[in-house]
Amino acid sequence: MKKRLVSLIATAILTAGVLVGCGGGKYTDGTYTGEAQGTSGTIKVEVNVEKGKISTVEVVEHKETKTLIDGVKDNMIPEIIEKQGTEGVEAVSGATNSSKGVLEAVNKALEGATK
Repeated sequence: MKKRLVSLIATAILTAGVLVGCGGGKYTDGTYTGEAQGTSGTIKVEVNVEKGKISTVEVVEHKETKTLIDGVKDNMIPEIIEKQGTEGVEAVSGATNSSKGVLEAVNKALEGATK
């Protein structure tokens, strides 16, 4: 009887863990903005979350050099979307401050989206 009760409790805990893991994503759907300092001024980003996941990231305002910000957009933003956040995303060589500005702005935007 005691073994069966322990087995039922363990099964319930494992089932609950699986169901929580299938919750759709770790973010609340919506559009979020964040700002941070780049090399030449403030960088503003817009992060869209759909079905609990980052769907798009767009730099909407900046004062950076076009070639620097284009390198950041082309290299970092797809990685942010793929990794569903900024963890493990490295700065673009030659555009370190612009990269850090975008990463920080995305983090600030995601603060509002975190469940």
